[in-house]
Amino acid sequence: MPVITIQLEGELHRRLKRRAATANLSISALVRPLIEDVAIGRGGYIFTGQDELMGIAIQTYALVAEMAADQSPQLLARGTANARLLMRDRGLLDPSEDPLADVGRDGFRREEDGQ
Repeated sequence: MPVITIQLEGELHRRLKRRAATANLSISALVRPLIEDVAIGRGGYIFTGQDELMGIAIQTYALVAEMAADQSPQLLARGTANARLLMRDRGLLDPSEDPLADVGRDGFRREEDGQ
């Protein structure tokens, strides 16, 4: 089996080694699926150190959205519109791929003429 060598800064190597150990894996076993994804070009989800926090945030959002929807569909629409605008402002959501790009902070679609 071919072997590759990658140079890493000391702190990055320590963090990678710690992450592999917590998953009971070698560093090679931890990064091999990522390399396969890149080589094959599947373009799937990239594993990051923020996975657990992102999972908690998504669960929290889902619960809050359900409560808001029960209380007021308008509140849910406004909150979702505000979240999407914040994500677009930070470059996390591409307006050209956002089906709700024309929804303003009030939760209503903007008119075509910009009003």
